[in-house]
Amino acid sequence: MDHAAEAQRTDLMTITRHALNEQGRHPESRGDFTILLSHIVLGCKFVASAVNKAGLAKLIGLAGETNVQGEEQKKLDVLSNEVFVKALVSSGRTCVLVSEENEAAIFVDAPLRGKYCVCFDPLDGSSNIDCGVSIGTIFGIYMIKDKDNATLEDVLQPGTDMIAAGYCMYGSSCTLVLSTGNGVNGFTLDPSLGEFILTHPNIKIPNKGKIYSVNEGNARNWDAPTAKYAERCKFPQDGSSPKSLRYIGSMVADVHRTLLYGGIFLYPADKKSPSGKALEIVPSEIHQRSPIFLGSYDDVEEIKSLYASESSTA
Repeated sequence: MDHAAEAQRTDLMTITRHALNEQGRHPESRGDFTILLSHIVLGCKFVASAVNKAGLAKLIGLAGETNVQGEEQKKLDVLSNEVFVKALVSSGRTCVLVSEENEAAIFVDAPLRGKYCVCFDPLDGSSNIDCGVSIGTIFGIYMIKDKDNATLEDVLQPGTDMIAAGYCMYGSSCTLVLSTGNGVNGFTLDPSLGEFILTHPNIKIPNKGKIYSVNEGNARNWDAPTAKYAERCKFPQDGSSPKSLRYIGSMVADVHRTLLYGGIFLYPADKKSPSGKALEIVPSEIHQRSPIFLGSYDDVEEIKSLYASESSTA
């Protein structure tokens, strides 16, 4: 055994150590957020384990129900939702929970109530479970002003009010990507230690990418700016090489690739889903959907300019 190498492994930056370091930057902090994050991490570890043995444990297949978005629930969907609800409630730091798998918001009982609202999709991309494609958990954390008198209106906050957000991707490795407003960091689960280790510090998206990611099957329902942008990706006007199309159909996987490699991910409004997915929107109900365009700065600016041109001529 290489004892020096083994000793070095104790100096790793775990997600807990990272959170404590961030907590130290805020003297007024009481550690509530760090405790909440540790419970989210526990939920991610549990779901990662369940995903890895889903076929063996007979967790693949349909549960016989549909969620609030009209999507058929898988058995693993239901299990993952129960895991995260219990983990978040038992943290004693949450007040309201909003899950894609539950039609109504969950208000935590007073004795266990804290100051945070957590909105989450316990298992995004679950239609890909049975074929082994990467899937993931998505979460956003908000502050509730008055935990003792919380209402549904307190939950309907714009994305700009989020104090933290992240996702955990379950694939060839289990990766948790987190932002608390001070950069974006990625942590990979080391199965031998049972710890998430910092492997992607201070992630920066390249200014321009070579990949575009969108469901071309919905092309006939797109508005003019999105259709024009997709056309430019395939047939650039400046004579440059066309962008490569990469679309997994699991948002966590598509966004993760975009973060690391650059390019753009598009979930545009269309005739079927006309609402938008943007941070500034104040939602009118907890399961509201909206379009989203995210990725490299130059690529996002290009599609923004197309929408600006459309608006100016309207």
